[in-house]
Amino acid sequence: MIIEPVARTVAFKPGERNVFFHLLTGCNLSCRHCYINPSQHGTNTLPLQTVLKWLKLFARPQQETNLILLGGEPTMHPDLAAIIRAAKSMRYAVTVDSNGYLFHDLLHRVTPSELDFLSFSLDGPDSAVNDPIRGENVFATCTDNLQKAVALGFRTSLIYTVSALNIDHLHRMPELLAKLGVQRFFIQVIGLRGKPAAGKPEKGGQWQVDPLHWLDVVPGVAREAAGAGIHVTYPKVFLDPEDVFQCAGRVAENFFIFPNGRVYQCPLCEDYPIHSFSIEDDQLVQRNGLNEDRFFALDIPEGCVMNKLLQPDTLDYLADGTPGHRISCCLLKQEMEAVG
Repeated sequence: MIIEPVARTVAFKPGERNVFFHLLTGCNLSCRHCYINPSQHGTNTLPLQTVLKWLKLFARPQQETNLILLGGEPTMHPDLAAIIRAAKSMRYAVTVDSNGYLFHDLLHRVTPSELDFLSFSLDGPDSAVNDPIRGENVFATCTDNLQKAVALGFRTSLIYTVSALNIDHLHRMPELLAKLGVQRFFIQVIGLRGKPAAGKPEKGGQWQVDPLHWLDVVPGVAREAAGAGIHVTYPKVFLDPEDVFQCAGRVAENFFIFPNGRVYQCPLCEDYPIHSFSIEDDQLVQRNGLNEDRFFALDIPEGCVMNKLLQPDTLDYLADGTPGHRISCCLLKQEMEAVG
């Protein structure tokens, strides 16, 4: 009997907490689609003691919190191993999102039992597709270190950011992932933040993927990867007619922390000083004024109000003025369980 992978929408869970912590904004790469904006996010690297104080602000002893350690490139932080161990002692489930260079000998400074997942970023199934986006020799370095991590027993995942530059190569990824021994596959949609927000790709064209193109490609690739034994997560992006729009800002707890103390609830807002919270004197402070959290309660036909305000070019309309596709909350995900 053949079991066909089925996509399920992961509903927002009241009280669920996800902390996305940018330890620094520096990076050894200059990816064409990088969302880091130094003028908004700062350029400093947080010292170890500051990181530990800030982690305590979001930890809950009675319930596990998901923690994703980010940069820039988080493995460039000299104290990353100590940060991981401290976070585990605060009852965080810890993931490190890396570009694959794994500085400071990370694989030998932490053990697989100390890290829940080590996530690698690739944007193509080979160097010809990936390296023009992420940099020369990145594909070889990333896949080599990924294989080393798998051999050492680390649980690994891979992130593929889909754009118009690489969507037509996504179908080649399941075979590569199975070969590398990756356990989880995250398909992301390009966000118009940071460099992409500044304009079109250097060689012309558009960053964004046409809705029909996305729907024609992504679910099928996810199904193939799940059938190969890989757990797949990808954004809902477009709501079905029967779907009810939900904003994570109203239900779940998601915090996007930057080294300059800004704390956002919605990643679409990160190019603007409209963050809901800030960390001041190592305390979390809710900000007053017209900030992102003031918009979350608004209901509009297009779905996500922040997408309407900040990325209106991603919307399409029918002749009668109604939206051709409603946009989901950018944090709403679909999953396909591994069945291979």
